[in-house]
Amino acid sequence: MAELISSGVELMIVGMGIVYFFLALLVVAINVMSFLIQRFFPEQPKAAKVVKIETDKATVAAISAAVHQYRSKNR
Repeated sequence: MAELISSGVELMIVGMGIVYFFLALLVVAINVMSFLIQRFFPEQPKAAKVVKIETDKATVAAISAAVHQYRSKNR
């Protein structure tokens, strides 16, 4: 009976060792791939688009009047 238990414990330790080794190998592989991708394919910064909106005084006055009318009705 003791031989069976020691065999089970030995199998458990070997199995846990294999799982731990695989997880450590997985972490190393992910870090290496991340390093290689960042090294050879750096992310380009995206240029911000500058949008210039030209509005005349009549459009600004119409928008202001509409906002004022909306706020006065919805208080």
